[in-house]
Amino acid sequence: MNLEFIHQYLPLYQEAAILTVQIGVLGILASILIGILCTMIHYFRVPVARQIAAAYVEISRNTPLLIQLFFIYYGLPKIGIRTNPYACGVAGLAFLGGSYMAETFRSGIDAVDKIQTESAASLGLSGLQALRYVIFPQALSISFPAFMANVIFLLKETSVFSAISLMDLMFTAKDLIGLYYQTTESLFLLVIFYLLILLPVSIVGSLIERRLRYAGFGS
Repeated sequence: MNLEFIHQYLPLYQEAAILTVQIGVLGILASILIGILCTMIHYFRVPVARQIAAAYVEISRNTPLLIQLFFIYYGLPKIGIRTNPYACGVAGLAFLGGSYMAETFRSGIDAVDKIQTESAASLGLSGLQALRYVIFPQALSISFPAFMANVIFLLKETSVFSAISLMDLMFTAKDLIGLYYQTTESLFLLVIFYLLILLPVSIVGSLIERRLRYAGFGS
């Protein structure tokens, strides 16, 4: 293990980790918004939009993120829509994650007993109010483990961003391996930084899930 190499290129990995986290956070936030929108369309059975949302979910979940990134980065400029690697990474992650979040929230809502909706209606709540104050909070607590699994999955998927020349962690590792052939050291730093990003997320998610379960929301 070349400790001098590790010390020399540690700052480069730090910059790459910051970029990876930035894209990951923005992409996940956007995917949550997309997931909520698709879930509301499904819940209220909006004509036409429901079929469009269902088609989007199937297309997104059944195509690799790498292909989606290539389509956004190389395909859209052919029709006059130009983007940069950063925006492409966020858009690709949001496109993929939105479908997973939509299915997670939908399954959570479907798991809520229908008596809850009927009870909310008997209290005079509108459909939107019932969703906001009664159904969705319960659905979110039920689907929280799957939600956290999606967050971790999307953060790990950032490893393919190197294909569109984003200086993320994977790109940095591959670049250093190609330049200096320090494979062990480069991959060691790659693993360490992904652990530094993902392990706290996993721990926090487990703590929140445990509190929800103790509060009586989970199973």
